[in-house]
Amino acid sequence: MKYIAFFRGINVGGKNIVKMADLRQLFTDLGFSGTETYIQSGNVIFSSGKKPHSLATLIEQAFEKQFGFQSAVVVRSGAELIDIVGSLPFEEAEIERAQSGNPDVEHIYVYLSNSKIDPENASRSCASYKGEDKYRVADREIYLLCRQSIRDSKLVPLLMNLPEPLTARNIKTMRKIVSML
Repeated sequence: MKYIAFFRGINVGGKNIVKMADLRQLFTDLGFSGTETYIQSGNVIFSSGKKPHSLATLIEQAFEKQFGFQSAVVVRSGAELIDIVGSLPFEEAEIERAQSGNPDVEHIYVYLSNSKIDPENASRSCASYKGEDKYRVADREIYLLCRQSIRDSKLVPLLMNLPEPLTARNIKTMRKIVSML
């Protein structure tokens, strides 16, 4: 079965540098096949016959042993990723308004977790937010629509306070990975 591993916090801001060739080799050493990476932020497509629930822990442990630091890993099957990309919860008009305000940046992001995200926890965490950015919780994902850049969003730090470890990718990256499947 095809899977995608999304690493959190590698090759960001000159820290936790990992060459993608070394990351692909780690996956090969773990016995996975068909390993490909996409961009430097740690998106790895691979095939495995292992049970999905065991993959993230196995990869995290091998990664730490190989590279000397921890990185949370979120794993999705190819079918799950196709569903995630095809299930954007925002109306086209909302997306167009965001894009027209600043067409030079990405506006849609998906935060991924290995565990179910409690919508009530998200609501409590984001209760103080009064801006125009929007989010929607869906099982193990949070969809985010930013009116400006994600770097300027006041909603993002509130989402990152949730107890579930999250890693984010913009929709352009997610669509490209789907096309690679």
